[in-house]
Amino acid sequence: MASSGSNLGPTSAKLMDRVRQDVDALRADGATAIPADAVTASGSGLDPDISPAFALLQVSRVAKARGLEAGAVTKLVIDATDEGAVGEPRVNVLLLNMGLDRLSSGGNG
Repeated sequence: MASSGSNLGPTSAKLMDRVRQDVDALRADGATAIPADAVTASGSGLDPDISPAFALLQVSRVAKARGLEAGAVTKLVIDATDEGAVGEPRVNVLLLNMGLDRLSSGGNG
């Protein structure tokens, strides 16, 4: 069940409450512009890609958690970004995480 969709429709009060809570949490962390995919999920909840804006929003938190420089994490985000299947830039989260693992373990990124 953890990897299934919620089946909540666009008029669902429960969905709107969850989105508002997510927006409030991001604002509390200092976000001013919040990408849509930061507070929504794919139909399955398992989409392996995120928007560059959402990835960049997380750079400081990820850098701190992994003990890395924010600039190095930003470079990895840029390197893991491509045009995606429908022409919208997307960050391949698997490639990004593999790069983060290499940097965290002292590899050359």
